Amino acid sequence: MICLTYILKPMRAAVRHPLETVICAILVTMTVVVFSQVIARYVLQQSLSWSEELARFLLLWLSMLSAAYAYRIKAHFALQVVVSRFPEKLRRAVSTSIHIVVAAFFAVLLYYSIIFVKGVAGHTAPTLQISMQIPYSSIVVGSALILFEAMKDIWRCLAGTPERAKEG
Repeated sequence: MICLTYILKPMRAAVRHPLETVICAILVTMTVVVFSQVIARYVLQQSLSWSEELARFLLLWLSMLSAAYAYRIKAHFALQVVVSRFPEKLRRAVSTSIHIVVAAFFAVLLYYSIIFVKGVAGHTAPTLQISMQIPYSSIVVGSALILFEAMKDIWRCLAGTPERAKEG
């Protein structure tokens, strides 16, 4: 029974926090890929042809998903620093304005990243031989997640509900 608890608890956490789970999986995978390249190069005296390219593509995904996660939990310090400088009565308006600017920026980025991803449709990665749409779609996914979070925050500000606390 105790052993089952050790298995179910992480599984429940993974289902409740899928973005965190994906970020952790990408980080672990990237670490294993880079470490295997180091071992192959310095211990086996053979270089892996695919590891550097895969690590670069994983870094793209890790960066964009981590940015979305950081926005979700309010880890971007600039947002709170700006809002806290204003008097209490103006904070809600300033906070709403900041979220609108963020949403506008990521809406534009989402639009142009979709165009860009469509534009690389025929291109393949030299070593991995996968479509370049796969790594570049990280910009689309990350922008969409941040835009979604910004829209939720705008709604929260306009409705007058308090900001949620940091999850971490």
